[in-house]
Amino acid sequence: MPINRGKNMVIKSVELETVCGVTSVLPENTLFEVAFAGKSNVGKSSMINTILNRKGMARISSQPGKTQTINFYNINNIGYLVDLPGYGYARANEEIKAQWGVMIENYLHQSAKLQAVFLLIDIRHEPSENDCLMYDWINSQGFKPIIVATKADKLKPSQINSHVSRIRQILGMCKEDVLIPFSSETKLGKNELMDLIDNYLLRNPDQTPMTKEQLIERKVLTAREEKEYILSKQGEKKEKTKKERWKKIGKETKAQRQKKADKKEQKKAVARKHKNKIKNR
Repeated sequence: MPINRGKNMVIKSVELETVCGVTSVLPENTLFEVAFAGKSNVGKSSMINTILNRKGMARISSQPGKTQTINFYNINNIGYLVDLPGYGYARANEEIKAQWGVMIENYLHQSAKLQAVFLLIDIRHEPSENDCLMYDWINSQGFKPIIVATKADKLKPSQINSHVSRIRQILGMCKEDVLIPFSSETKLGKNELMDLIDNYLLRNPDQTPMTKEQLIERKVLTAREEKEYILSKQGEKKEKTKKERWKKIGKETKAQRQKKADKKEQKKAVARKHKNKIKNR
């Protein structure tokens, strides 16, 4: 279930922690991971830089097939964004293509912390054969791909819905499957994308969402959010103290009333005793 905090995680630190090539051993991370796959030159590096708020974190190149490794970006020391090699680069020889495929397959099979796979598709064009194969293959690995339709700024706003519908139709997506139109230029879809990333990464090992106290401890809330939460907790504490004080006063008043009643009854008892003595004389 979504965390639904209302605002996206504040990304205060990003580190390219691990780079894995064909012969590399994949890291055994203890934090959750979300992975991004897509055809060469689909705008994956631009998208990663946009959501991380870092201009040069992922290298952008006009030359397709530039990402040839699996890159693990540590976000706030709370989770990993994993950049998978681009597929479908026509000029790459068959041996290199096969190696990239093996790398992606090994990662999807071996990662114990992978929570979701985002598949990037250029919104301007119908999904290619490689896109369809990747979509079906990710499904077969037990993950429901989240489609990010990139380069939405290249279309007129009136064209976006029809292109989204066509992508859904070709991929055979269900109504509830997620597709997010995205643009690195206009930031369209950035908040929706970050909501999903938050939902997958801001969790405890038992998959329960992190509490506000945990989020504050990990410093992923805005200063305003932290202040509002602290003030609300202070208000709750004051209200609780007030209720406890009045409850205590109420108990004391009740005890005092009982004490007065007991004294009154004692006086009556003494008076009756005195009266009986006079009567018996």
